[in-house]
Amino acid sequence: MHTMKLVFMGTPDFAVPCLAALAASGAEIAAVFTQPDKPSGRKYKLVPTPVKKKAIELAIPVYQPESLRKGEAAQEAKQILEELQPDCIVVAAYGQILPKEILELPKYGCINVHASLLPKYRGAAPIQRCILDGETETGVTIMQMAEGLDTGDMLLKGSLAIGENETASELHDRLSALGAELIVKALQGLQEGTITPQVQDDALSCYAGMITKDMSALDFTKPALTLHRTICALSGFTTLDGKRFKVFRSQVHDGTGQAQPGTLLDAQQLLVQCGEGTVLRLTEVQNEGGKRLAASDFIRGKKLTAGQKFGE
Repeated sequence: MHTMKLVFMGTPDFAVPCLAALAASGAEIAAVFTQPDKPSGRKYKLVPTPVKKKAIELAIPVYQPESLRKGEAAQEAKQILEELQPDCIVVAAYGQILPKEILELPKYGCINVHASLLPKYRGAAPIQRCILDGETETGVTIMQMAEGLDTGDMLLKGSLAIGENETASELHDRLSALGAELIVKALQGLQEGTITPQVQDDALSCYAGMITKDMSALDFTKPALTLHRTICALSGFTTLDGKRFKVFRSQVHDGTGQAQPGTLLDAQQLLVQCGEGTVLRLTEVQNEGGKRLAASDFIRGKKLTAGQKFGE
């Protein structure tokens, strides 16, 4: 069997293990496509994407077209891909929509590494959304790309249990490693003809829309479990003493309380009254202008008293 010739398209950290695993598997990666460098920091210095950094390290040529769909950039990109003649294009969190003529170009088509168990959680933010919804498992689906949004046939799936207090960034890293493992297997299976593509049942699909900043606001009239899921998925913010206060980790407390929602019930354990008599324990926090700290360290440096209110 000949070595598969690939083009890899990806941008953020999520895609880096996939690129590394494909390179290690002995596939020939003819080129990497990634989003253009973005200005960052106060000096607006251009910063390469995580995938670009990895590609340079692996000595793979990098292309960064502004668009694959319109203008000169798209024409050039199409020309490059036609010259390269890849057997397959692997896409992982690239951040651009591929036009029909690119989808149809490679022998094995374009294959996407998607961080959910399709058809559930199609779209932009599957990792955060499954935590927000209280799912107990998620995973990665390797799928054939079609023109719709994450609607193509499924080639391979792997699932993971979601930890009770697991944050989106922890889950992201585990899914990213799983995706790397699965993409290598999927390409092997395609080449050997051992994979039967499965059609997605659209009736079971749900959409994981973009995450917005206001979704992190903590409303203590809601039950502790709802707030905990927000904190795990997005981190949360409220105010304390009129200043912005961020919460990065929490746990649902066993006990109940009858105070006003948002009231600090126990200053030593950072227990906060939530809706329906439930209580939330804040375990990693940050005061405006301060450092991100474990609750135990935060309490040492700041005098808190039971009865203080969050969100006022």
